[in-house]
Order: sequence, then C-alpha cells, then structure tokens
Amino acid sequence: MFSKLGNLRCANKICYNSTVFLSCNSSLNQVAKPLLRPKPQKIYKIGPFGWFLLVVPASAFGLGTWQVQRKNWKESLLADLKARTGSEVVDLITNLDKLEDLEYKPVRVKGHFLHEKEMYMGPRSLLVTGDASNKSSLFTGKTNTSHGFLVVTPFQLSDTNEIILVNRGWVPAKNRDPKTREKGQVKEEVNLIGIVRLQENRPTFSLKNQEGSNIFFYRDINDMSKIAGTSKIFLDATDDYIIADGPLGGQTRISLRNEHMSYILTWYSLAAFTGFMWYAKFLK
Repeated sequence: MFSKLGNLRCANKICYNSTVFLSCNSSLNQVAKPLLRPKPQKIYKIGPFGWFLLVVPASAFGLGTWQVQRKNWKESLLADLKARTGSEVVDLITNLDKLEDLEYKPVRVKGHFLHEKEMYMGPRSLLVTGDASNKSSLFTGKTNTSHGFLVVTPFQLSDTNEIILVNRGWVPAKNRDPKTREKGQVKEEVNLIGIVRLQENRPTFSLKNQEGSNIFFYRDINDMSKIAGTSKIFLDATDDYIIADGPLGGQTRISLRNEHMSYILTWYSLAAFTGFMWYAKFLK
C-alpha cells in the first residue's frame, strides 16, 4: 500500500512524505539513495611532439643498459688478462700459428741481445704493476716518468739461434741514447721471462710510424721484424728482469680504463628525470 500525500500509519509508524512514494511493508525499512554516476575517465591526448619527447628518456635508459653490458664485458676481459699474465711460465714455442694461444702468457727464453739493432716505442709513461704512474724509481730518481720510451731489442735464442724481439722496458727520454746507459747494455747470455704480445693495430689518434725509422708510435711487429731482420715474435720483459742502468721491465699494460659506472649513473639519472618530466607534462 502506498501513499503520496497525507498522514498514513504504516506498521504502527507515521510516514511523513509529500514528494516520494514509500513502501508501507514493515519488512522494508530502507531510505532511498540517489544514483551515483561513474566518473568519466580522463582521455589523454598526446600529440606527435609529445611522443617525440619520449625518445629522450627511452634513449637514456637504453644507453644506461648498454653501459652496464660494457662494464660487465670489460671486467671479464680484465680478469682474463690478469689470469693469463699470472699463469704458469712455459717454454717459448716459435710456431707462429700457435703463438696466438699464448698471448699475454709468460714464457721463458735464454739468449743474448743484439744491441746494435735497438729500436724504440714512444713516447710512453712508466707503468708500475701494469698501470701508468708518475712515481720515481731507482732508475729514474726524481725524473718525470710521464715521458720516456720503450727499448725494443732483437734477442737471439741460444737453443735455435732464432732472433725474436724483446721489449726490455722503459727509459726516460734523456736516456734513450744507449751511450747514457752503457752498463745496461749487457752482452753476456741472459735468462728472462717475457709476456707474449701480438701485432697492434694503429690506435685511432696515433701518428703513423715513419718508414725506415727506428722509433715507433705503436707496436708494429711486422715493420719492426723487417727492419731488424727478426721473426715476428715479440715479448715484453717482466719486472723480474732487472739490470743496473738498464730499462725498467714490466711494461705490459693489464689495466683497462673503466669509467662505465659513472656513465651508468649519468644515463639512468637522466632517464629518470626526463621520464618524470614527460609524465608530469602529458599524463599527470
């Protein structure tokens, strides 16, 4: 039973209402609630320029990820170099086809130097434990070690008479002339341990080696062997090879420039910042 106007008794209760219909059923004691309309969803309109700007954070994130991969690769390469240079010393094999397997590994040789065919690589900084250093040494005293040369000397093997190339080590520029270090020009037979090195490609910003010159800007074993009349075997003498007034051995660089962490932080920070700015501009 329903009532629109007036005073009616519904289940012992008086219902006062002049505008709405109420149910008089005693089992229903509810108040009518207005219908709630769903809030319309916001439609984002991103134009071509907005999508173009999204390239900035996306590219920065991609570059950051690439730097992570580069960092892992370089750390793996450095670990391999250290493992090779620290491996067990073996006898030198003169088979050039198998020499590549010995790259960066130590080998032992016995023979004597042919100083009259001495050559140089440089200018170079002194390496200490495989890294560049400006520290003084017993050889250099207070000399600036950022400028010098590597002395490359033909070495005749005692067992086969084959002649190879040996990087004896570093000397300051003022001592490049062998007359300034005559005591270090040993003539007797010597035993030494050397690190096997292979042909070096010309670095991007390096000058070209001058044809016929005994000064080289990079390790061009092919040209060096032609000039000195040797085989294409090249060793870096280790720092165990010490001769008074002689070059400082141990000039094999086993450190690699690794600044990838700073690049990672830079690119990821840029990606986060520009990504937030894009969100605030077009989506917020």
